[in-house]
Amino acid sequence: ANDEAAGAANNGALPPDLSLIIKARHGGADYVFNLLNGYCEAPAGKQLLPGLYYNPYFAGGAIGMPAPLMDESVTYPDGTPATVSQMAKDVSVFLAWAAEPEHDERKKAGFRWILALSIAAIVAGFTKRFRWAPLKARKISYNF
Repeated sequence: ANDEAAGAANNGALPPDLSLIIKARHGGADYVFNLLNGYCEAPAGKQLLPGLYYNPYFAGGAIGMPAPLMDESVTYPDGTPATVSQMAKDVSVFLAWAAEPEHDERKKAGFRWILALSIAAIVAGFTKRFRWAPLKARKISYNF
């Protein structure tokens, strides 16, 4: 909530607003999940500057953020093992929800609209058929 405290905790830089990171990055939640899981040793021949860490999912492979997740750093109430992969999945799913909290309601409303329009189209089709059937079925004869 305080910009000065946030800057002090992050070496003078304000932390980014991650509420829209899922929508901003190609790959969305998969990108964040892979980024959080992708920290590893740099391959042979790849030199990193001091203070940088290797992550093949980050553009260029060198990222200034150390691995933010460690195994068993949280405790789940249901006994789920707190692996880096599980925590990364939780973070990416939460950020996807934070980007669009109305997503589920919008999908439900869209389904209701499609269902209602389908029913209306069927009713309109049957109404048209029965309304015009007597006129189409009549036989017209011309006597000259």
